[in-house]
Amino acid sequence: METNNQNLLLDAQNHENQMIRIRLLWYTPNPEFTVALAMRRCYSAKPIEELEAELSSRPGYEHDLIAKALRDKTFDVIEHAVFMFEIEGISRVCSHQLVRHRIASYDQESQRFSAVEKEDFVTPPSIQTNPQAVAVYQEFIKASVEAFRKLKELDVPKEDARFILPQSIGTKLVVTANARSLMHFFWQRTATQAQWEIRELAELMLKECKKVAPSIFKEVLEV
Repeated sequence: METNNQNLLLDAQNHENQMIRIRLLWYTPNPEFTVALAMRRCYSAKPIEELEAELSSRPGYEHDLIAKALRDKTFDVIEHAVFMFEIEGISRVCSHQLVRHRIASYDQESQRFSAVEKEDFVTPPSIQTNPQAVAVYQEFIKASVEAFRKLKELDVPKEDARFILPQSIGTKLVVTANARSLMHFFWQRTATQAQWEIRELAELMLKECKKVAPSIFKEVLEV
């Protein structure tokens, strides 16, 4: 335990801004086909098997249907595409903003059970570029970490000792959301007025979505 505490103090003294890491864990197979099929269901009485065959026989047709859905604001069909992300390297400041977005499912690393000693801290760019601010920031982080260590030595449970930890501590999440919810999230959080960390997160998630469903996420719209 003492070695872990020493490592944590070392991290507090030398911490740098973590890079946000995004991984698309799972998504609806062929999401654009799925959305287009839902769109066709709305406007056709044909059996679903015929609609599937129709889409399969007309390459690019699904892109036209998605464009029409977005143009006509038929956003409900977009909800049939679902995406699951692993997110690492964000602060709890950022995660508190993220979980305000509905509808989505969130599972976040618990500080009650995780090895807090191994956590990193996120440093805002405005502090990184100011040596005096860096000194103040690092001093506070170091003091918080030391207080956390002392509380545990006094037999305070980790779930209570964590109250002393700053919001800049790194965290990990798994997030699952449908395309409509993601579009709204991207519309809000890639805006220039969004806070820098969640804007970076949103941009990285949007990039991953565009790789597998470019027609759906071609334009980020308010939904």
